[in-house]
Amino acid sequence: MLSYYRGYPRLRRWYGSRPVGFNGGRRMPIDVQADDEAYVITAAVPGLSAEDVTVEVLEDLVTLSGEVALEENGDSQTLLSELRQSFYRQIRLPEAVNADEVEAKVDKGLLTVRVPKADDARPKKIEVKAE
Repeated sequence: MLSYYRGYPRLRRWYGSRPVGFNGGRRMPIDVQADDEAYVITAAVPGLSAEDVTVEVLEDLVTLSGEVALEENGDSQTLLSELRQSFYRQIRLPEAVNADEVEAKVDKGLLTVRVPKADDARPKKIEVKAE
C-alpha cells in the first residue's frame, strides 16, 4: 500500500505513515462557516456531554479540547484501543473576534461554537448621499 504522505516528507514526519483520521485519534473533524456577524465551528464529539468539552478563545485562536472517561476493566488486558480518549484542536480565525459573546453547545454528538466577529471586523454599511 502506498502511503498518502509519500510525496510529503514533512507530513510523514509529523503524522507517521498512517493516514490522519477520526478513528486514529489524531484529528477532530470540524466544519467552519462564516457570515457577516460570526464564525460557526461545528465539531464531532460523539458520546460527550457539555461537561466533557472545553472551549477557549484568545484573540483570534479558538481551542477545543476535552476528555472521554473510559471505564477501566480491572483484570483485562487491552489488545487494541482506538476509541478517542482525549482531543485537542486549535482553529485560527482570519479576523478578530468578540470573545465575551462566544456561545457553545453540545447536541446529539455535535459541538457548535458561535464566535461573533469583533465590531471592527464586521462590514459597515455606508450611506451614500446625493449632492
